[in-house]
Amino acid sequence: MRDDTLSDHRRRRFLRGSLAAGAVALPLLGQSGGALAADGQGDAPTLPASIRALQPVAQRVVPISVDERVQRLARAQALMDQQRIDAVFIGAGTSLAYFTGMHWWNSERLTGVILPRTGEPVYVTPAFERSRTLEQIKLGSDVRGWQEDEDPYALVAQVLRGFGAASGTVGIEETVPFFRSRGIMNALPHATFVDAWPVTAGCRRIKSAAELALMRLANQTTLAVYEAVWKALAPGMTEDDIAALVTLAYARTGLRGSADVNIGPAAASPHGSDAPQRLTEGTPVIFDGGCRADGYTSDMTRTVVLGKAGDDVRRVFDVVLKAQTSALRAARPGVAMEALDAAARRRIVDAGYGPDYTYFSHRLGHGIGMDMHEWDYLVRGNTRLLEPGMTFSNEPGIYLPGRFGVRLEDILHITADGAELLTPQSPSIDQPFG
Repeated sequence: MRDDTLSDHRRRRFLRGSLAAGAVALPLLGQSGGALAADGQGDAPTLPASIRALQPVAQRVVPISVDERVQRLARAQALMDQQRIDAVFIGAGTSLAYFTGMHWWNSERLTGVILPRTGEPVYVTPAFERSRTLEQIKLGSDVRGWQEDEDPYALVAQVLRGFGAASGTVGIEETVPFFRSRGIMNALPHATFVDAWPVTAGCRRIKSAAELALMRLANQTTLAVYEAVWKALAPGMTEDDIAALVTLAYARTGLRGSADVNIGPAAASPHGSDAPQRLTEGTPVIFDGGCRADGYTSDMTRTVVLGKAGDDVRRVFDVVLKAQTSALRAARPGVAMEALDAAARRRIVDAGYGPDYTYFSHRLGHGIGMDMHEWDYLVRGNTRLLEPGMTFSNEPGIYLPGRFGVRLEDILHITADGAELLTPQSPSIDQPFG
């Protein structure tokens, strides 16, 4: 569920969680008999047994191969041919990493790659960054630098002319900032510019076996981390204490990850609250977050309680679980994406938590891969058909204002003849991890 576009909210939570990870609120947790306590050697904290038991998984990460990147370029070029696009400009960001293996900060200095309809890609970067660019790229070797007193857009235009696009059609990747798109357009005034979305999304929305393996590993790791932290919960913990345990648990696995944690009434909003929260017996807690394996992300939500859940929580959990299962059963190639949202929403409304968006207040899911939120969206009105290799979050929820919320989220993979979840569903509120 977590949306990386909510940068300010996430940054505040990350900073608070990072600070907590350093100290982990030792006085509070010591008083409550909680997860961390002094180990008899100064103030060094001892991890809970469930977190210590986590095993490293980083050695299981198999990076995307050069051969696969060559196949991605070929797929992009086939789509460019279909769309009659002569070349595509991609700036710093996820699509740059997807095609080239290059990770770059999107600053005021232009760096990017130009994918031609035929031939090898050409990189444009500040001249002083040329060696660092060559270190990173895993596709092609033509890197052209511009000096600080030169116009980088003139260099981009020169490359595009070389590809025959001076008066042709140029695609610009959709996350390129407007000022940069405008600079390219002004430098090549006789070209036609279009959104490169059919090319970038056309490649990235269908996951290969290698991509699915990385996503599966990331999601399985998140599930193991959540279970370990659930076993370490103790009365009196704050949401930041729990989030810090999640960060420490990921460190045991060798993958970097985090989670937003919301307790009780704060969990009645899909994206939680910054209000202070403290754990008590029987209070629902929502974990929502993920980790990365070679750039591929997990996104998982689990709702748990410390101790015994009340009947109201149990009822809501069971309805949400049935809604998630209904969406899973509805998923197969050729089905409209909106049908999955409808299947889950119908189950929730029929159980009395309606009408419509009243208590299930968001879409069922979003695409996922290298970005936590990417194409496409499981939402009413999206009539695009499901295809094998697509991946989405499947995350129905019920949110009761002032009381609590329940959400369950697993990643849905469309197979050749149906669908699967990359992780087992949460079977019950009493045994949320089976």
